[in-house]
Amino acid sequence: MKNVPSYLSASPTLYLVPTPIGNLSDMTFRAVETLQAVDYIFAEDTRVTKVLLSHFHIATPLLSYHLFNEDEKGDDILELLSKGHNIAVVSDAGMPGISDPGFLVARKAIAAGFKVVALPGPVAFVPALVASGLPCEQFSFFGFLNHRQSLRKKTLLQLVNREETLIFYESVHRIKAFLNDAYTIFGNREVVIARELTKKYEEYIRGHLADVINREWELKGEFVVMIKGSKQALLAVELNKKTVEEHYQFYLDQNIDAKEAMKKVAKDRQMAKSEIYRELLKPSK
Repeated sequence: MKNVPSYLSASPTLYLVPTPIGNLSDMTFRAVETLQAVDYIFAEDTRVTKVLLSHFHIATPLLSYHLFNEDEKGDDILELLSKGHNIAVVSDAGMPGISDPGFLVARKAIAAGFKVVALPGPVAFVPALVASGLPCEQFSFFGFLNHRQSLRKKTLLQLVNREETLIFYESVHRIKAFLNDAYTIFGNREVVIARELTKKYEEYIRGHLADVINREWELKGEFVVMIKGSKQALLAVELNKKTVEEHYQFYLDQNIDAKEAMKKVAKDRQMAKSEIYRELLKPSK
């Protein structure tokens, strides 16, 4: 275990700096100050970042750091840190490391004993979730799923009983295929899709999966897809707080036959049916 204070020493630091996801007004004062102060900026796409730096009059040297040179450039960043330089890493939009390069170099820098500081700022799924109207208390973010349908469906199947709000990113080229797979696996759950966040044409599409699978999508941008968690999973959590007898009676009250009710109780409580049967045979207190 090692404690590393972020601001109590002047040692070389790797800064992970978020950039606007569509509206330049979302760039923070601190982000601008950091990019002006560091010795080098490593960017996912230098052409995109040059526009940002020009807008804020930032003249710091700019170097490339993207998915396909992440390992090699990570070593270059460590070498610069070892020479006493402060480094910033930015992605084209949003937070480095969140569905963008950044994780690997942060891990390398930590392993080498350097400070790593992430600045707060834009990340698409947070404002999308807050404005979605779906539960925000618990959620899980999965970013972009595999483009191969078999692997995408395999992941979705693993999530079918999760009770929290599920959040995904998807491209315009795969949004229809993703929504079809989600409908097949999750059924007609409530869904909110956000697009063009922070831009003039920001839009939220709210409804159920059956409503959106045949929608025509503009061939532009990326989407934040938020799917409501499993009601059955939430119900099971509540039922598990009851006694086995009360749990069993709940299903009987839904006109479910005794054999099926026992099977459901066993599944909810992750117990063998024989154990449930023995519990039900015990005399009531």
